[in-house]
Amino acid sequence: MPDFIIYNTTILSMDEGKPHNVIQGNLHIKDGIITGIAPPSLYNSTENNKRETALIDGSNFIIMPGLVNCHGHAAMSLFRGIADDLPLHEWLIKNIWPKEFRLKKEDVYWGTMLSIAEMIRSGTTTFTDMYFLMEEVAKAIEVSGMRGVLSRGMGGIGIMKKNAWRETNNLINNWQGKANGRIKIILGPHAVYTCSPDYLKKIRDFAAKVNLPLQIHLSETKWEVDHSMKKYGLTPVEMLNNLGIFEHQVICSHCVHLSINDLRIFENKKPGIVHNPSSNLKLGSGIAPVKTLLEAGLNVGLGTDGAASNNNLNMFEEMHIASLLAKGINNDPTQIPARTSLEMATCKGAEILGIQKIGRIKEGYRADIIGINKKRPHLSPLHEVEAQLVYSAIGSDVELVMVDGKLLMNKGELLTLDEERIMHEAEKRAFRFKHKGITNLKTSE
Repeated sequence: MPDFIIYNTTILSMDEGKPHNVIQGNLHIKDGIITGIAPPSLYNSTENNKRETALIDGSNFIIMPGLVNCHGHAAMSLFRGIADDLPLHEWLIKNIWPKEFRLKKEDVYWGTMLSIAEMIRSGTTTFTDMYFLMEEVAKAIEVSGMRGVLSRGMGGIGIMKKNAWRETNNLINNWQGKANGRIKIILGPHAVYTCSPDYLKKIRDFAAKVNLPLQIHLSETKWEVDHSMKKYGLTPVEMLNNLGIFEHQVICSHCVHLSINDLRIFENKKPGIVHNPSSNLKLGSGIAPVKTLLEAGLNVGLGTDGAASNNNLNMFEEMHIASLLAKGINNDPTQIPARTSLEMATCKGAEILGIQKIGRIKEGYRADIIGINKKRPHLSPLHEVEAQLVYSAIGSDVELVMVDGKLLMNKGELLTLDEERIMHEAEKRAFRFKHKGITNLKTSE
């Protein structure tokens, strides 16, 4: 793998230690690590050969950290468009779970590859995944060159119950730290409504034993909160707190319906929060109180959720919607400014996932970077780089993607994946699921 100099480029560093966030210069990368940012200058092929360094003309690019998708279910791209315009629990229980029972290993692999191709094309370099048959997801990551945080979804019902502990142990034993450290394994209790208190205690104790973080769907819908109050007399957040789950590192996805006491617990325990604006809007679940969460000092990241409920994996769209939503519901145009939205999609997302040295362009950090073509009508004139990226840029503006100093896409061409074959294999499998399956699954153990 060559070293790189991306020269004469616009660099959005996201480096909180620098007074100026946007820099004109040359980005130096050696052995997959950012070694520095130098003043702009030109290089010729003779010097290139002497240095054994690949030169990339960055004059048309905005170079920024790769985007971090903090919540999703990659293989669900096979179900994109198959059960739209339904409430979450009807969508999930009557339409998605019955189809998931029929998934095979190769389905999960190719569905994940389809999502990875989509994510690379729109600038995501790290993604989080909770599903089953997760060793297939790990294999897809290894082939693609992406970075992933993986958990086997665990619960007391349906597909989450079958083989959950065996698959979780295998995932930890076989894949933790693999693919040159690009794969990280965590635990994945699905939700309070699919995991009994005893089941959650078992996962809690296992988390302590293996010293791993957890991720969980939490307070996503009003139904979920009402169900928990009726069954346990506690909100889902209160339930987790009473069980001691928050004594571990926890990634809480959605967090739409929160009580005042829930917010107090969050403020005290400081879990990571993942805002999924598009999915929550499409499923009619509501809008997370991001302003309040940020004011409480919590780290908030962004996620797309699965392509079956979004219906794309475009993190530029999530940044855009997150910022506009906060302004609209608070009647305040200063809420979630462009800089904050970018942080949620990069450095704050990396912190939530517990991944060191990504999310910023900074000396000593991994070279997980993307290049956005700024020579587009909708990005011109380029007065403010941060604002243009959040309010004007689209995923297809990304033309260069690098993870660990390895090019995954250059000049808009995927370099590690056979895109045509991926789409063929995914479509072939997806069309098996057009008709309905089982519809009588219950939501309690």
